[in-house]
Amino acid sequence: MRAGKLNRVIFIDRLSAPLNENRTPVPAWTNIATLRAEVLQHSVDEAEADSGERDTDSITFRTRFFTGLTTADRIRFMGRTYNVKGWIEIGIRGGLEIKAVAA
Repeated sequence: MRAGKLNRVIFIDRLSAPLNENRTPVPAWTNIATLRAEVLQHSVDEAEADSGERDTDSITFRTRFFTGLTTADRIRFMGRTYNVKGWIEIGIRGGLEIKAVAA
């Protein structure tokens, strides 16, 4: 993987539940990784939904290998959040292609 193609920065967040002053869990997103990435594909499609039409914003990133990614995580990129839908490992721990959909 050529470093020059990794010209974007993405932030991977995970939902955690720290305790507040009353010892009650409060859901909050915590940054677990900041990665350099390449945008392979970014598309916005219009689809019919129950109450009319809806835009679907999907994006595919290529990045260096990252251990521990789950579909419960989310990605922040250019002011938007994307839910991780899946990933493909490139080679043997060489990299990842991450597929995500706008939250």
